[in-house]
Amino acid sequence: MPLGIAAQVTSSETELIDRARRRDPGAVRTIIQQHNQRLYRIARSILRDDAEAEDALQDAYLRAFTHLQDFRGEAQLGTWLSRIVINEALGRRRRRQHQAIVTDVPSPSPAAEVIPFPINNPDPETSMAQREIRALLERAIDNLPDAFRTVLVARVIEGMSVEETADVLELRPETVKTRLHRARKLLREEMEKHVGPVLNDAFPFAGRRCERVAEAVLMRLGLN
Repeated sequence: MPLGIAAQVTSSETELIDRARRRDPGAVRTIIQQHNQRLYRIARSILRDDAEAEDALQDAYLRAFTHLQDFRGEAQLGTWLSRIVINEALGRRRRRQHQAIVTDVPSPSPAAEVIPFPINNPDPETSMAQREIRALLERAIDNLPDAFRTVLVARVIEGMSVEETADVLELRPETVKTRLHRARKLLREEMEKHVGPVLNDAFPFAGRRCERVAEAVLMRLGLN
């Protein structure tokens, strides 16, 4: 049986929910902005498609705000919303798999967009390298089995606790820990497959840099 977490809704959140129940646009917008990134990443971890994850997120929000009177505050609002998003994403994945079986048409390979990479005014070369690393990491995450990928996104990318992850995904905390350990191992192996072959090219020192040192040494030796 899933283990729930004892979570009390704060007074400020209660006020926000009450306003949203009265269809206050500002309250609805605030709730969406507060939870958008986490819920999108959860949907994305299940569907592995940017556009479909966004569509699932919108449909989940619509369902949540239409039935906000059903929210009793027994868990955090984010947990309640996460469960709705998960159900929506899983339903879409089942329909997609059924359609693929019926039509025998493989799903297109999506462009990943999971982890924002921190960039602080990098030079073009550094920026390109960061984008390549991020794309490589996102592809590796996409290649993880479904159960491991969702736990990894929840725990590592979103920073959810073991207890919250277990509650949202309706798993035992021990299962969350086991899947996270396995996901990290698979991710490391996947990254090593791609990074390993280029390690010999790491820290290059050639071209103008090499020539600059050679010229400097020759000058100091009086040989130029």
